[in-house]
Amino acid sequence: MASKVIPWYKKKHVSQVKTDYAYQHTKHVSKQHTERKSSSKLLSEVQAQATEAMAEQAYTIPAFRQRTAEETEEYQRVSKNVGRGLTVIQEELHRMRIATKAQVESLEIQKEVKGMMTKRLDLLEEFPKMPDFLVALRPHTVWEKTPVKLFCTVEGNPRPIVKWYKDGVPVDPLSVPGKYKIENKYGVHGLIISRCVVSDTAEYSAVATNQHGTATSKAKVTVKRPAGAGESCQLGLVPYLTDIHASKLEVTLLNRFPVSFGVEGSSIRLVCTMVVVPDLPNVPPYAQWYRDDKLLKPSKLVEMSVGGGAASLTLPHLAKDDEGLYTLRIFTKDGTAEHSAYLFVSDAAPSAPGVPGAPMSIKAYDVNSDYVLVAWKPPNTVNEPPITGYFVDRCEAGTDTWVQCNDAPVKICKYPVHGLKVGHSYHFRVRAVNSSGISRPSRKSDKVTALDAAESERLQVIKIEGKHDIVIKDDELEGYVTIPGEPTNVHASEIFKSYVVLSWKPPRPRGRAPLWYVIEKCLAGTGEWQQINTAVRLHSPRYPVFDLQDGKKYQFRVYSVNMYGSSEASAPSEPIQKVDEDGIELPIGVPSAPGQVVATRNTKSSVFVQWDPPKHQKNLMGYYIDGRIVGAKEWFPCNHKPFKHTRFVVHGLIPGESYVFRVQAVNLFGLSEESQESSPIAVEPALATPSAPFGITMLSSDGSSITVAWKSPKHCGGSKINAYYIDKRDADTLLWKEVNLSAVTERMCTVENLKEGTFYEFRVTAGNVAGVGLPSAASRPMKCEAWTMEEPGPAYDLSFSEVRSHSLVVLWKAPVYTGASAVTGYFVDMAKKGSSEFVTLNQETVHRHYLQVSGLEEGESYVFRVRAVNAHGIGKPSQLSEPVVAKALPGTKEIVGGVDEETGDVFLSLEACEICETSKFVWSKNYKPIGDCPRVAVTAKGRTSRLTFTNPDKDDLGRYSVVVTDTDGVSASHTLTEDALNTMLELSYAIRHPVVPLKHGLNYEILEKGHVRFWLQAVKISPSVSYRFIVNDKEVTSGEGHKISHDVATGIIQMTVDHFTRANEGTYTVQIHDGKAKTQSSLVLVGDVFKAALKEAEFQRKEHIRKQGPHFSEYLYFTVTEDCTVMLVCKTANVKKETTLYWYKDDEEIVPETPPNVMSGSCALPLPLFSRKDHGVYKAMLSDDRGKDTSVFDISGKVFDDIINAIAQIAGASASDLVLQCTPEGIRLQCYMNYYTEEMKTIWKHKESKIASSEKMRIGGTAEMAWMQICDPSDKEKGHYAIEISDGIKTHTRTFDLSGQAYTDAYEEYLRLKAAAFAEKNRGRVVGGLPDVVTIMEQKSLSLTCTVWGEPTPEVTWFKNEQEVASTEHTRVTFDGGKFASLVINKVTPEDSGKYSINVRNKYGGEFVEITVSVYRHGEQIPEPKLGQPKTAAATPVPPKSPAPPSKTPTPTPSKTQTPAPSMKSPTPTPTSTPLSKSPTPTPKSPTPPRSVKSPTPPRFMKSPTPPRK
Repeated sequence: MASKVIPWYKKKHVSQVKTDYAYQHTKHVSKQHTERKSSSKLLSEVQAQATEAMAEQAYTIPAFRQRTAEETEEYQRVSKNVGRGLTVIQEELHRMRIATKAQVESLEIQKEVKGMMTKRLDLLEEFPKMPDFLVALRPHTVWEKTPVKLFCTVEGNPRPIVKWYKDGVPVDPLSVPGKYKIENKYGVHGLIISRCVVSDTAEYSAVATNQHGTATSKAKVTVKRPAGAGESCQLGLVPYLTDIHASKLEVTLLNRFPVSFGVEGSSIRLVCTMVVVPDLPNVPPYAQWYRDDKLLKPSKLVEMSVGGGAASLTLPHLAKDDEGLYTLRIFTKDGTAEHSAYLFVSDAAPSAPGVPGAPMSIKAYDVNSDYVLVAWKPPNTVNEPPITGYFVDRCEAGTDTWVQCNDAPVKICKYPVHGLKVGHSYHFRVRAVNSSGISRPSRKSDKVTALDAAESERLQVIKIEGKHDIVIKDDELEGYVTIPGEPTNVHASEIFKSYVVLSWKPPRPRGRAPLWYVIEKCLAGTGEWQQINTAVRLHSPRYPVFDLQDGKKYQFRVYSVNMYGSSEASAPSEPIQKVDEDGIELPIGVPSAPGQVVATRNTKSSVFVQWDPPKHQKNLMGYYIDGRIVGAKEWFPCNHKPFKHTRFVVHGLIPGESYVFRVQAVNLFGLSEESQESSPIAVEPALATPSAPFGITMLSSDGSSITVAWKSPKHCGGSKINAYYIDKRDADTLLWKEVNLSAVTERMCTVENLKEGTFYEFRVTAGNVAGVGLPSAASRPMKCEAWTMEEPGPAYDLSFSEVRSHSLVVLWKAPVYTGASAVTGYFVDMAKKGSSEFVTLNQETVHRHYLQVSGLEEGESYVFRVRAVNAHGIGKPSQLSEPVVAKALPGTKEIVGGVDEETGDVFLSLEACEICETSKFVWSKNYKPIGDCPRVAVTAKGRTSRLTFTNPDKDDLGRYSVVVTDTDGVSASHTLTEDALNTMLELSYAIRHPVVPLKHGLNYEILEKGHVRFWLQAVKISPSVSYRFIVNDKEVTSGEGHKISHDVATGIIQMTVDHFTRANEGTYTVQIHDGKAKTQSSLVLVGDVFKAALKEAEFQRKEHIRKQGPHFSEYLYFTVTEDCTVMLVCKTANVKKETTLYWYKDDEEIVPETPPNVMSGSCALPLPLFSRKDHGVYKAMLSDDRGKDTSVFDISGKVFDDIINAIAQIAGASASDLVLQCTPEGIRLQCYMNYYTEEMKTIWKHKESKIASSEKMRIGGTAEMAWMQICDPSDKEKGHYAIEISDGIKTHTRTFDLSGQAYTDAYEEYLRLKAAAFAEKNRGRVVGGLPDVVTIMEQKSLSLTCTVWGEPTPEVTWFKNEQEVASTEHTRVTFDGGKFASLVINKVTPEDSGKYSINVRNKYGGEFVEITVSVYRHGEQIPEPKLGQPKTAAATPVPPKSPAPPSKTPTPTPSKTQTPAPSMKSPTPTPTSTPLSKSPTPTPKSPTPPRSVKSPTPPRFMKSPTPPRK
């Protein structure tokens, strides 16, 4: 095989290790010399052993690769010199050993040699490390024309790259040939400056860089000039050159931004990291960003930054306008460094299903002073209805008010907007319309200012003497012009079906006055001109015309108008006709469909699609590409912005899935027809040779062979790797030799026939069907010597499985070299990437070859190593694993267990999130490959693999895992537990022994007419289901008395028995057969269960008969109205006019005031003022010639209590606040409500204590209120009072505070009323005996006698016609015993007729009683008795003998019902008497007081402290 030269910086530190060993060995021998005495007996033996030891550790010159001829010659020269030098060192050490005569035992020397070998191997371990200067640069001062050499030693892993700088400027040896020479030998970096001059005085720096960081070492070089040869130059006198142009930097791009996906309205950031040499904070690289090869500039929508080792582009508000190919271009010393990736921006979620996406790329053209032409690109419609038009909106810059420009949707992607204001700036946006609605608005356009486009053309610049510029307008050169000239060249610049845009050239001369235009049109050839812009003044030479008729040609002409007048008309335009859908004047319409579409493989998640352009392109804007998964119905858009080329890479596809594609062409008229679909293609990487293997590690050595292993290539090239080839070479040579002629399929090989003690390097090449790939990098030198250590060798082939956000599984293979005893376990160490601080994950050794690692940080990178353990200790650590990121692959799914619905097989299944053509599913149990095992069977279909158990039992329990090869680590695991297995076995048995599942077992229900339905419901039955009903071991078929049926949709099987009797008692069974499944369900209907069913059936049968005539649809029930009237209500059905309704209580008919109206469907019997008297059994009877129905309602017990509670609920809610009222007996608290009855649960409380009715505290009420009276109140009765009305659910409470001033006022009023009552009781009055009218014949004697009472004895006075009657012989007045008063008239005459009255009075008051006397003559007809007209007495005569002085405070007359007068705040206050003013004697003009008129003083009403009744 061909050899390949390896760069020097890929070599390992062999020379450094050799030197370290030589130094340590010399130190050891010197120490032995000082501590031990010489021994001549062992001198020769020591010499021989030392010579042998030195020969074994002879220095090996490393081989260098990729050298030029000059470098090869230099290499040979240096090798020769170094070899000579090492020989001298060996001879000197040999001489020193002889001179010391030390007694060194052979065992100790061997132990020392073995220790050095172990240390050497430890030093060779690779650890990631950033650069670090072991030997830094040091300053130099030299004479002019002499050379100077700057050198340093740097370490790091990977080996750093060192660049040299002079005052921050890179040192370029080619810029001044022979001036500078850069060396790098044996890890020492040097810069040689030959023949120094004064200008070489500067600060020199060495910058070491690798992927982990950068280190810098600086030193000053001062060049002096000898005396007399000129002035010496010091460093401080040399200009400090720090200005470095960004394009002179060396930039290497590292992590590059990938193909990205965004959504409208979100944000995205594209980042590319880099290494910059030198990394100067004040001189960042010069970077440019492009979208579709157009340079981007920073704005509100585009944010750029560069520095800190990264260049980023942020799009804070994504829109479909941002979709495209983004390119980062950085200018470097060697040219440019570029990277490009596509950004896809999909539509935001629609406002309603089927609404189209937003248009894009809104731009304004042909800007004039009041006109602008807006154009845009149409959105892609994949599964939405086609777009029917667009609305264009505008808003003035600086505002958020959008105004719709067009009333009807425009059907093309262009619209002329007119009516703008001159000098104003505008933004525009567009919304698409289809049958489902209106889309979201597009991104607004850039700001457009409405200005006259021809203004600049009318300006002229005149130079005076070549120095001064004078700007003048054409208007100033035209002279004094008043009326402008006519416009010219009137034509149509835009012709579409929706509108026509007229254009013309402004007039010359124009004039200085403001100018506008008037447009006229006419049908071509008619000459009948009509002005069309009457509403607005036109200032631009553009005008859109919308109202032209189809199929007709028009001509147009234009006038120029200013304040002085109008110009002549322009020449008419050529005849203009609106185009139809097929196009007449211009080639319009959508383009034809693109041609053949071909899709080819690209990567594991993308496909390359190309197509033929359409035959009729018609001003294409680009193409839309749609995709569809094979077998799916819906298409999805592959791009969201028209793509201009005929080839496109579709990204974001599912690896391993098959797709078809189609293409549509786009222009301003919309989208073309779809192209034909491409052939199906699976998403797989394009075939290529595999990448190089890596991670070659040494597993064992026996002195003549070395066993090595390596890791698979990161990229398999799209096909399975089927061969590995190994090359070897001595570390001192350049020639590679093939190890194996036949391919090796395993990733481990033992290389035989090696020379013991020689260092070898190896490399591996992988091959597949596409060929052999590139060889790997050479391994580090490996010494062929027998391993004799007792500890085991390194584990190898570290890999990862089930990588998730916080966990993963690390796997490895056992070491090939086990040491002196068997391996007993392993330790696993972990460190973050870039760190050398490892953490051991397991405290105890693990015996298996895998470990579950948890507690990881999401997104963090980790490296692992494994150390094997045996009885003698811990062995060498394995080679470090590749860094692994704790993050699950997008779309990762886990293994699921299930049971096949058809066969009942128990299986584990995984659906891979990605797959390729060469991928295989490798299943393992406890991370040991299953292979061909009779207990399981592995199948794969598409992206899903299934592991099926043939006969699952407890032996199959364990942890199962699966790895999908040739992917980015798709893997998963699942632990099969005993409980899960038992559950799946039960389900498997149910599938293999199917049973028709039932939602409900056999049951029965009673239907109307007394029919009984037996039924059951299955979860699902097929149309071919069969079944039978068995009753008491006899099959029942559908026939007379039985109806059997089923419903496939609901799964119900039923049997209806028409006549259910005692003979139907027994056991009912249904047997069902549906395909292979079967089941049965039984119902035992005997005993009490059967009796209840039979009773219900008979009741339903009677109910059916009852409902054939008039009947109650709802039986009697009660309701309570707002005024607390109880209503007994029933609802009727099947009635007619002749139907009657009668009410009964306790079998006695009740005739309500309003006859019941049965036709209304509802009848009610009111029970007002409900109380215990309404106890009883109420009955409503409905009847006509078809029958009768009765409803009974018993109001007693709980029903009565429920009614009272219902009344209490309404009454309690309506209860007023407590009102205070004083009476002669005491103080009364009253609560008004809609209705009150003593049956209501009412409680009075005083200071939270319940009050019982007593002589002291009387409790009562009326229909309107409840009251509580405190008789003869005292201070003990002061306090807080409350009434509680309970309705069984809620308690309604009203309170009153009877204390303080309220109690004082009430008590005074009570005393006053008590005194008034006493006066009323003892005043003078007529007890009885006097008639109202007396008719008597003349000459008869009249005796008016009455009984009077009063305490003290009252005075009695008689009056006739308001005149006092004195006692005479004719008229005798008597008053006997203070009790009987008489007026006797002897032999009456007609003159005795008149109105008589008696006044009875004492100190407490009195009373008037009137009598009308009529005297008729003998023989005359007895006259009709006529009562005198009573008049209200103006005064009450008070006898002068009354001892009581007149009271200033009148007193009321107590009511006979003992009900006190209500308070002034009562809604209906009624005084118990009429107040009368006092007069000592009646005057002649005063009428006689009417009969029984009392003269109490008016009552004094007091104010209650509580609010009045509401």
